[in-house]
This record gives sequence, structure tokens and C-alpha cells, in this order.
Amino acid sequence: MLTSKKNRVILYISAFIVIALILFALLRDNADNITLREATTMLYNNDVQKVIATKEYVYLKTDHGVFKIASSQVTPKMFADQQVEVGSESNLLVYILTLVLILGIGSLLVRFLQKQSGVKITREGIVKDLSAAKNQIETPVQAIKSDVSFEDIGGISEVKIELEEIIDFMKNPKRYKSFGARLPRGVLLVGPPGVGKTMIAKAVANAAGVPFYYQSGASFVQIYVGMGAKRVHELFAAAKKNAPSIIFIDEIDAIGKKRDGQRNDEREATLNQLLTEMDGFEASSGVSVIAATNKIDVLDSALLRAGRFDRRIFVELPTKKERASILSKYLAKVPHQLEVDEVAAMTVGFNGASLAALVNEAALLALRQNDFHVTMEHFHQVKDKVMFGKKKLQILSEKQKEYLITYQAGKAFVATYYDLRFEKLMLSNEKLLPSTNEPHLKHELEAEVKMLLAGSVTCNMKYGEHASSAKVDLDEAKEIVAKMCDEYGMASSVVVSDEEQEVLINKMYEECKLLIEEYLSVIDSIESVLVERESITKQEVRKFL
Repeated sequence: MLTSKKNRVILYISAFIVIALILFALLRDNADNITLREATTMLYNNDVQKVIATKEYVYLKTDHGVFKIASSQVTPKMFADQQVEVGSESNLLVYILTLVLILGIGSLLVRFLQKQSGVKITREGIVKDLSAAKNQIETPVQAIKSDVSFEDIGGISEVKIELEEIIDFMKNPKRYKSFGARLPRGVLLVGPPGVGKTMIAKAVANAAGVPFYYQSGASFVQIYVGMGAKRVHELFAAAKKNAPSIIFIDEIDAIGKKRDGQRNDEREATLNQLLTEMDGFEASSGVSVIAATNKIDVLDSALLRAGRFDRRIFVELPTKKERASILSKYLAKVPHQLEVDEVAAMTVGFNGASLAALVNEAALLALRQNDFHVTMEHFHQVKDKVMFGKKKLQILSEKQKEYLITYQAGKAFVATYYDLRFEKLMLSNEKLLPSTNEPHLKHELEAEVKMLLAGSVTCNMKYGEHASSAKVDLDEAKEIVAKMCDEYGMASSVVVSDEEQEVLINKMYEECKLLIEEYLSVIDSIESVLVERESITKQEVRKFL
């Protein structure tokens, strides 16, 4: 008898769920959300057959289905050529009737269960069960365990000093509170990609021994309005509950861009929630926000003001000494026969991530060649692959290859003569020097321009012409000369005339030509090496000089 009652209860519950699902599937709004650009394209292509406007959405009916866009995003002028129908609120009535029907069936089911089982089901109990079910469905914000220490990161001694106060505050809060000091509410790590901003935040959490909550800025950007703000609130609520703790928001510019007046309700709602949460920190909350960005200039001023991100730490590309420190960490487990300082000297412009990739590629190359140790030759062979990607030498005719060898020989000679920062030239790579943000003196920029012109100069002297592939170097040379004149004040006067750039680049072209004429025999020697190996090192060119 008891089994029969249980089966009947299961049958009623199953029927109720099936009816509810069918009603929801039939009556829910099936129209797909589209952007303003997509709606404009549909109208322009005359794909729209029917337009229905309601208070919340404008529905566009096409051969491919029904689409909707928020009424706040469009204007009546867009639909001047369309017959617009005003939609009724029938959907709302249908949903209300559906809700009444579901509640009615649910009430009958509850009464039946009470009658059959004798168990009293209260409203509070149902609400409690529903809340428990909701909590199980939604993924809670959880802290992650940070296993990164400052010992694992090389070359950030200055950054570490800045962050030690935060670590000490979290370990000894009473010491600071007794002195009237409070924990900085926010720390903004600013720097180019790959310098280790995320690793630094993890190291802070590990050193302080507190929960670490990681979120990327993109994870807050949601399709539905209000969901991003909800996630921000849940993140801060979890961090406060487990204080002292650290919240790390990577790529914060995804949600923290300047509000420029153009409507983006979801992003603005998320940003406003973030601003509110950071303002709402109690002095004793013990929660610190660390954020990372490589675009500080696009962040909203309200986010950067004091009281939100109190401290800004600029993490720059590593210096030679810092590169040596980072390389030592990565080479610790790699069998090698090389000087770390020598590798550090050849990696100008590399960030921490690039150095890790460089060591890994060199190790893989050594394994492929069945070598027992990683050597400098392995690093020379993979450096360009890490910097510019692997390029296969195009299938060239003998004449084209002859031109290319002469072109690269001229560049290698001038780069070595002026001691520019390169270690090895390969025929397959167009770019010889690494990109860097370091300041340059006038003579250094002139030397770089001459190097970029050297290939064309050498070919013109030897063959009376050069190839169209010189465009890349010529464009870069023109760009440097333009900056020297217009931005750096390195021309004959601060305010330059239109002809100044032409005069300056022609002057350097002639100087480069005179230099190459004097050392043609050296260039012939460089060409012979390139013919044999398709590559040459700076040290080999120096021997010819």
C-alpha cells in the first residue's frame, strides 16, 4: 500500500514537471537577441518582413526566424520604410495565466501529498527547499589555492618591496590599526602583456596566506543586463565572508573602460557595481583588490581615484639583470652549458613569458637533435621563432635568392658596424631588431634607419635595383624619420618644414651608401656564409670587420 502511494506521488510530480516544461517551451519568447549593427544590416538588405514594437523589445520577422532588439537601442527613423505593428502585452497575460495554472496544479499536488502522507508542508519549508536547490544549481564563488611564491618569480625586487606592506598588513593587522593606518583598498598592476602580473598577485596571496579570488574582467561581461553586477556582488560578498582575502581582477579594462556617453547598460551596470563595492569596504574588512591592465589610459577616472585603487605599481619589461634572474629560474631544471648573462644580453625586449618560451623551445630543439645539453647555438636558432613566429623561406628562383642574400648581407653589416642589438640574422626573417620601449639617442635612431636602408642600398649598388620585399624596412625607416622630425625634435629645428623628412632620410641614405662602398669586400664575405648556411651571427660578422 505504501509503495502504491509512493508511485502515485512520483507520477503526479512527474506529470506536473512535464506540463510545466511543455508550457514554458511553448509560451517563452523564442526570438534571438541581435545587435544594433545586425538589425541595421537586416533593414538595409530588405530582409525584414514584419516589425512588431512592444514596450521592451522591437521584433523583426525574417525568412530565417524572429529576432529582437531592446527598444532603448533603436529609433523610429530606422523603421520609416517599414509598417510597424504595436504589440500587445498578451505575452505578459499568457505568462500570468501560466503561472496561475502552475500554482493551481502545485496547490492541488501539495494538498494531495498532505492527505496521503499526513505530512504538513509549510510555505517556509518550500521556500527553504527552493533556496537550497538554487544554491546547488548556481556555482558559488570559490577561492583558489595559490602555489606561486616570490621565489618562483625572478626580477621583481622593486615590485616585491611595494607589495610587502600589503602582505605584512594581512599577517599583522593590529600593528597597522593601532597606528591609524588602513589596508590599501586597491592595487593596480600596470604593464605590458607577459611581464607576470597574474603571478605577482598569486605570490602576494601565497605569502600572506589568505584566500585568493581570481576573476578575469571578461567573465563579468554578460549578455543579460544585471548578471555582471550580480557576479561582482557575489565575488565581493565571498571575499568579505572569508576576510582577510585578496580579489584579483585580470584585464580589468574589459569592464572598467571610460564611460563615454554611448549606451552599454550591461558594462556600465557592472562598472557601477564594482565602484560601489570598492567604496563600501569597511576599514576593517580585510579585503584587498589587486587588478591588472596593460591599458591604464582607457580606464574610467572614477575607478582610478584615491580610495579605490590607492596604489599603482608599474611592472615594466625586465632589464638585463632581471632577465638573467628569470632565466636562472627557468634553466634550473634544464641541463645546459652556457652563460646566463650571455642569453640575457641577447634577449632585449623579451618579457617573462617570452623568456619561458625561449628556454622551452631551446630545450625541445636540443632533444630533437639528440644533444645532451642546451647551448647558445640552440638559443640562437629558436630566438627568432619565439619573437616573430616560425617562417618558412619562400620558394625563390636563384636570381631572387641572390638578391635576398645581398639584401640581408647589407643589413647584417650595417647592424654590426653600428653595434645594434641583434645576435643572429636569418634569411627567413624580415625583422632584425627586437621592439623595445627604451628611449633612444639621435645617433642610435640614425643607425637603425641606416640598417633599414642598407639592404636596398647594397642591392642598388650591386645590381642597379632592389626587390619589392624592401617595403617593410622602408616603411619602418620612414616612420622613424617622421617621429624624429615631428615628435622627438631631432631635425634641424624644432618646428620642421614638409621637406625636412625627405632631406633627413636622403642624407642617411647617402651616408649608408658611402659606408657600404668602403666595406664591399666584407659584404662579399657575409654573402658567402649566407649562401652556405642561410644565417650568420653578429660575432662572425665582427671577425670579417
